Amino acid sequence: MQLVFDFPISPKFGFDNFVVCSGNSTAFQFVKLLASDSTKNLLYIYGPAGSGKTHLLRALAGALCFHEERTTLPYISFKDIDDIYRNDYPAEAVSKLAERFRDEPALLIDDIHLLPDNPNVRTELWQLFNEFHDTARKIAVTGLFPPRELPHLDGHLISRLLWGLVARVDISDDDSLRMIMKKLAEDRNIILPAEVIDHLLVHVRRELPPLIDALERIHRHSLATARKISVRLAREALQI
Repeated sequence: MQLVFDFPISPKFGFDNFVVCSGNSTAFQFVKLLASDSTKNLLYIYGPAGSGKTHLLRALAGALCFHEERTTLPYISFKDIDDIYRNDYPAEAVSKLAERFRDEPALLIDDIHLLPDNPNVRTELWQLFNEFHDTARKIAVTGLFPPRELPHLDGHLISRLLWGLVARVDISDDDSLRMIMKKLAEDRNIILPAEVIDHLLVHVRRELPPLIDALERIHRHSLATARKISVRLAREALQI
């Protein structure tokens, strides 16, 4: 049974195509530092959904894979906790995760805020974290909240997270979102006027997944009607 999934190297999730802005520059620099500096081994990144945390984690995985000459690294996302345990959480502390991560160069944990309220899973995670920390291997963790606000987390693990690098990501400001939308359009060879971006920021939920969906719908409508992208065309495509 597969307990932990793999992060394969993907060109879509690299450092080169991550849009750096004021709200994520510290996290970006910390991830690159973790990838290149042997003395930095622990990083926690937090911020709202859709702010690029998983992108940074995957970019780090790609960099570490390059250094280790491999194609994948195991990781755990507590978003997939039911898939990992198949709804059969351990009745006592066991080493399922430790067995999967044994001899791996890095411990990559996504969505730690979704850690279940299960003392045995917490114990398992604490033991795994300690094993990597004591052997000076890389640990990168993401979550929605700052360490002290994480639910169901052991106080000792919260303290450990605070020992390392901690960075918040927040791309909700207009300038950051404009930069990201412009980069997303350029990557798709789409000419996206500034006034259309401003229109989207007013009428679409200010998170990357819905903004990307809106961009793709506008692009498809532009191709289907053989018209340049404009605010009028965007309104037609999105029916807003």
